Amino acid sequence: NGIIVDRARRWPLAIDPQGQANKWIKKMEQPNKIVVTKFTEGDYLLRLEAAIRFGTPFLVENIQEETDPAIEAVLLKQTFKKGNTVMLKLG
Repeated sequence: NGIIVDRARRWPLAIDPQGQANKWIKKMEQPNKIVVTKFTEGDYLLRLEAAIRFGTPFLVENIQEETDPAIEAVLLKQTFKKGNTVMLKLG
């Protein structure tokens, strides 16, 4: 899991029943002020937006079979240019 997280071009999904990858990611990104959330939290989209805007790491815990369709553009890294700015549609 560590190699995949470190070297992957896409956002990694760690299947982690023992929680080892979760602890490792939190420890590794602690100096960068990682934001940890779950899809069940009501403000996770606002927290994701802030993390993207300020460049902070973002970890979603306890993902079940499906992800929220609102973050599909983030997972697929679907960016576009508006003037000289790279944009991402969220939601």
